[in-house]
Amino acid sequence: MENPMTYFWLIVIIISLIVEVSTASLVAIWFIPSAILAIILSLFNVSIGIQVTVFFVISIISLLALRKIIYEKLKKQTVPTNADALIGKTGIVIEDIDYINLKGQVKVSGQVWTAIGEGEKIIKGDTVEIIGIEGVKLVIKKIKSEVTL
Repeated sequence: MENPMTYFWLIVIIISLIVEVSTASLVAIWFIPSAILAIILSLFNVSIGIQVTVFFVISIISLLALRKIIYEKLKKQTVPTNADALIGKTGIVIEDIDYINLKGQVKVSGQVWTAIGEGEKIIKGDTVEIIGIEGVKLVIKKIKSEVTL
């Protein structure tokens, strides 16, 4: 590796790898294949102008062609966590839901949450479905009532 541009492109790869590993947000990954191609060109003593042009063109093409695909693939792999994972689950009312004063409690997956209903009377023992989250309160709708004889 006698060409100084070879070292330059190697440094670009190393910096891109460091940036990508430290951010993990697909910021610099596009420069790595471009710099590899530029290294190959520098080994064949291709002019610096062509190396730089190829570097930028391949970087832009990589960014435009692959970014959307990679983000969609990563998005499909994300799993709802924390409160978002509760939406669609069922729970039991452990304290009557007072829609006017916005108080009441529901037990879902072993956890007690403050909950609000959608205007209907929901009493202790009713089974409810979590349909949303407003702030730190679950928004629920009644599935069935506790029947007492």
